Amino acid sequence: MLRVDKVYKSFGDFGAVNGVELNVEKGQIVAVIGPNGAGKTTLFNLITGILKTDKGRITFNGEDITNLPPHKICKKGIARSFQIANIFHRADVFTNVQVAVLSRQNRTYTFFKSADKMAIEETWQILDAVGLSDKANHIAGSLSHGDQRILEIAIALGNEPELLILDEPTAGMSPDETKRTMSLIQSLGETRGLTILFCEHDMDVVFNVAESIMVMHHGETLIQASPEEVRKDKRVQDAYLGGE
Repeated sequence: MLRVDKVYKSFGDFGAVNGVELNVEKGQIVAVIGPNGAGKTTLFNLITGILKTDKGRITFNGEDITNLPPHKICKKGIARSFQIANIFHRADVFTNVQVAVLSRQNRTYTFFKSADKMAIEETWQILDAVGLSDKANHIAGSLSHGDQRILEIAIALGNEPELLILDEPTAGMSPDETKRTMSLIQSLGETRGLTILFCEHDMDVVFNVAESIMVMHHGETLIQASPEEVRKDKRVQDAYLGGE
């Protein structure tokens, strides 16, 4: 579904991403791991068009999406969450998701009908899927940190993605919140047919959830393989020891 082929990105003299390669098959849950500064978030920004590549090629469903603007990449079926929850803090939970649905439908305004009366059923379906229907009328900024991260996933689902990219989805969460969030992500993959790409520092989460793991170090791909192969790889062990 997604292929990153020898992609580069530099900031001045600093090479943040240096020939990275990544493959994500349809229906997989794939993790990207690496020490701080390895280039994981930069890679996600390149895939989603937030940054432009210096060199290399990114394809999605066989189509070249290299350096397309973010809104066009989103329309093609890729949705993204960020390290810091990206929500409308002053709006209620329902409206946060409804706006995403209406945006996908190009119905954020109309001369004939108030937008707040539209996409009601689909919005409720998404809130039910992520377990936030009982908080639909709550102001988003009043939610717990864990619920705000789940709301961001719900907003992403409003775009009907085929590929969901999550940047440290459990960062700052309690153990209970982490367990709930990762269970939700696995469930969404199964019930909605989503392909999921995520980066995460919690290795217990990564090795319990991911079907394939790509390891980055100094902007390069060390290995992409099964969790068992990655765990045994000496280069991975050395990279993490060096990162510590």
